[in-house]
This record gives sequence, C-alpha cells and structure tokens, in this order.
Amino acid sequence: MSCAPAVANQILLFPYSKQSSELSALSRRYQDNSPFPHIRLTDFLDPEVAGAMAEEFPDPGTEAWTHYKHHNENKLGLAKRNLFPPHIGGVTDGLNSTEFVSWLSELTGIPGLVADPSLAGGGLHQSGRGGFLNLHTDFSNHHYQKNWCRRVNLILYLNPDWQEEWGGAIEFWEKSMRCCAAKYPPLFNHAVIFTTCEGSFHGFPDPLQCPANVSRKSLALYYYTVEPTAHSGGRSTDYRARPGDGLVESALIWLDKEAVDLYSRAKARFGFSDKFASKVLGLISKEK
Repeated sequence: MSCAPAVANQILLFPYSKQSSELSALSRRYQDNSPFPHIRLTDFLDPEVAGAMAEEFPDPGTEAWTHYKHHNENKLGLAKRNLFPPHIGGVTDGLNSTEFVSWLSELTGIPGLVADPSLAGGGLHQSGRGGFLNLHTDFSNHHYQKNWCRRVNLILYLNPDWQEEWGGAIEFWEKSMRCCAAKYPPLFNHAVIFTTCEGSFHGFPDPLQCPANVSRKSLALYYYTVEPTAHSGGRSTDYRARPGDGLVESALIWLDKEAVDLYSRAKARFGFSDKFASKVLGLISKEK
C-alpha cells in the first residue's frame, strides 16, 4: 500500500484550532505592531512537519535554483512548485489553500486575499555565508496578473540550530528610513507575516556570518487582492540605503535599483523568465 495518503495527512499541519481561538488577539497585535502591520508566530507548524521540511530542503548546488546576485542582494530562489520535495510541496499547497487564505484575511484585516500558485518571486529562498538582502519595499503588482495587487508576505524560516550571532535577522524599518523599528532572527519554525505597502521597508542587509556549510533557509508566500481594473506597471522593488551607508554605497544601491526596475518592467511586458538572468548572474558570481 502506498504511504502517500499518510504523508498528505501529516501535511494538513496548520493548527487552526489553536490559532483560530486566538485570532482576535493575534489580529490586534498584527494591527498594533510598528513600523507597519506585522506579526511573528513561533511554533508555526507542527514541529515534526517543519523538521521534515528542513531535512529535505534542496541543496544549493542543484541547477534548479535561480541566482539573485547583484548589488542589492545575494541569495538563491526556487519558485517551481513541481520541484519541491513532498513535505515542502504539501505545506506550500496548504498555505495557498482557501482555508488558510481565509484565516490570513481575518488576521490581517484585508478581505478578499488570494494566493499565487505560480509563486512569482516567492517559493524557497536561501543564502549562504556572505548572503544579504538590502532594505526594500516589494513590487506592488503581480508580473503577469495585471490586476493583482500585492498585499501580504508570509515567510517561514527553516533553520534548525541557527545562531543569532550569524546575523540574518529580518529588519523592519520606519518609512523615514531613520531607524530599525523591529528585528526578528530567522529561527526554526518561526514565521513572520506582514503587510506590503510603499512604506514596508524590510531586509537583512548585513552579510551573513554563518559557517560555509550552513545557509539561511525560508519559504516565502505572497498574497494579493484582485482589483476591478488592471494596473499598468505598478511599483517595482524599491531598495533604499541605510543612514550610515555613505554617499558611494547609497549611489550604488540607487543605480542597481534602477536596473532592477528596468528589468522588471521588461519582464512584465514581454513575459521574460528569470532563467537567462539567473545563468548570467551565476556565471558572474563564479568568476568573482
């Protein structure tokens, strides 16, 4: 007899009974947190399921990963659902389910959220030693669904035994970019959920100090609302310098942001995939 149904049942994982009983309080915390609505949830999934996800997380050496390596970030991404291992795939489907998205709408106070099965820009992410992601706000509209407006991010961390001195904490900055207002290390089975808007600056801008055989691993899912009229263009990823970055670094961050914006607009208009850009960036990083 196949064991697939048993695995599938294990992946029906999210503790709705516990989280739903606390939903009103969680929603108030979400709305009250600064610098923008967000919440961190510990013990997000059943620990055994989260452990299985971490165990089967794909090795960074496989060719399936997309390289995001330029001045504003150094990480790998994998958004192809058909390449996900069993537990990661099952959890991804569960967090994109109607039941979970309905719960998420209640938590965030944003009605009509929809999941993105294509995982555009999301899916699995990992960064090794030296990896980073500069502070930014996210693109505002789906690249291919023109009337989808991005509203919520969910990031689940899959890092057993992560040491906080290695860095990698996600930082939430004030819209004025004067200071960091909240900071959460990427600890195992912790999730952060936050509203995405033009003022939701976040990232992990300092290079990771983890050992060479360790990486910062996460699963990211993005949720949208469907607007009645199509949007043209929208806001691209908006990278920003920190107060102490200096004039040269600030200029390089801005120039790279403009290049990413140009690429994103071409991608949306012509339907480009990230495969070619990934290969080029991967070759450049190897040369370095």
